[in-house]
Amino acid sequence: MERDPLRTIDQAAEQLCTPEATLRFWRHKGIGPRSAKLGRRIVYRQSDLDAFVEAQFEAAKKDRDGRPTPAA
Repeated sequence: MERDPLRTIDQAAEQLCTPEATLRFWRHKGIGPRSAKLGRRIVYRQSDLDAFVEAQFEAAKKDRDGRPTPAA
């Protein structure tokens, strides 16, 4: 079975082009990608980061599809 790589918070922040502080805030609020604490480190599964990004694109698509088109 192939393992799902773990990413540290700094690696996750870099991948998402988001400051670490934002990821910490999202974690505090219970939003954002799923994470876990291993010892003192916060880690993210690569698949959870990928799923989070995909969900953001799906939400944006629903927003676009739900709005009327602007008049030309």
